[in-house]
Amino acid sequence: MKLTGKDVEGFLDAPDPARFAVLVYGPDAGLRRERVNKLRAAVVADPNDPFCVSELSPAQIKEDPARLSDEAAALTFGGGRRFVLVRDAADAMTATVKDFLARAPGEALVVFDGGDLPGRSSLRRLFEGDKAAVSIACYHDDQRSLATVVREFFAAAGKTIDRDAVDFLAAHLGGDRQLTRRELEKLLLFKGTSEGPVTLEDAEHCVGDSALLSLDDVAFATGGGNLPGLERALVRCFSEGNAPVSLLRAVARHFQRVHQVAGAVAGGAPVEQAMKSLRPPVFWKSAAGFKAQAGAWKGPALTVAMEKLLEAEAGCKRSGAPAETLASRALMEIAANAPGNLRGRRAQRR
Repeated sequence: MKLTGKDVEGFLDAPDPARFAVLVYGPDAGLRRERVNKLRAAVVADPNDPFCVSELSPAQIKEDPARLSDEAAALTFGGGRRFVLVRDAADAMTATVKDFLARAPGEALVVFDGGDLPGRSSLRRLFEGDKAAVSIACYHDDQRSLATVVREFFAAAGKTIDRDAVDFLAAHLGGDRQLTRRELEKLLLFKGTSEGPVTLEDAEHCVGDSALLSLDDVAFATGGGNLPGLERALVRCFSEGNAPVSLLRAVARHFQRVHQVAGAVAGGAPVEQAMKSLRPPVFWKSAAGFKAQAGAWKGPALTVAMEKLLEAEAGCKRSGAPAETLASRALMEIAANAPGNLRGRRAQRR
C-alpha cells in the first residue's frame, strides 16, 4: 500500500499494527532519516535499547535470509513492539522480503530504508501491492510544502514568523529536509528570546548566505550567462542532494520573476519599485544582478529558455533518463545563449 498526503503523517505518528513492514524511499535522505526516526519513536520508548531496536544490513540478510524473520519475531523483556531497521534496502532482496511478508512473523515494525528507488523497482512494487506493507516516498520539498515546514517548525518552537520571511525561506531552502531543519534551527538560535516575530531581515541575515549558494546560485548564473559559476553551483547543488528537476524549476521561477519585473518596467514602473513588489523580495546581495537580468532578457529569449526548461524537465522524468546530465546540459545551453550585454559586462569586470 502506498501512503500519500495526510495519511503519511497519521501513520508516522501511530503506525497501524496490521501493517508491520514499511519501505521508506526517495531522493531526500534527510526526510527519509526524519521519517525513520518518527517511526522508531512511535514504537519504542528508548531508541538505544538493544532489546527493542535492531538494525540489519543487506549483507547480513544475504548471508542468513532467516535473520529478518528472527529479528521480527523476537520478544522484548518489557513487552511492546520491537523496531527493526534494514539499511540500504534494494531490489536484490525482493525475493527475501516477499517471503518475509508471506510469513508475517512476530509483531515488530520492520522498516526498510530503500534510498532513491525508481518506479520500476521490484521492491517498491512489492510494498505497494501488499496489504500488510506500506511504502512512503520521500521527495524533495517544493516551495509550497517548504512553507508549511517553516510555519510548523516555528509554531512548535513557540515563535511567530512574518509571511515575507516564510516566502524567503521557502524559496531558498529545500534541497534536503535535514539541511532545511539545520538552517531553521540556526535561525531560531539567532532569534533567541527576543520578542516579536521572525522577520525577513532575520532570515536574510542568518540563512541567506548559505541558502543562496545553492539553488539561487544556479538560477543567477544561468540567467547571467556565467558558465564557470554555473558549473560550480551545479556541483554544489547535486552534492547537497538537490534533484535535477528542482534545479530546473528554480531557474524557471527565477525567469518568471525576471519577466514580471521586465513587464512592470515596460509599463512605466521604476525597476526598483517593480523588484520590491516581488514575493519573496529579491535578496539584497543579488539585487544588482537581478536588475541587470531584468533589463537584458527580452520576451522571445525568455520564451525559448522556458521551453528548454520544460523540455529538460520532461526528459528527466522519463524512466532511466540521466537526469543530472539532461538538466546540466539544458542550463548550460541557456547560460551560453544569455543576452550578450550580460556576458559583455562580465568580460569587462575581468
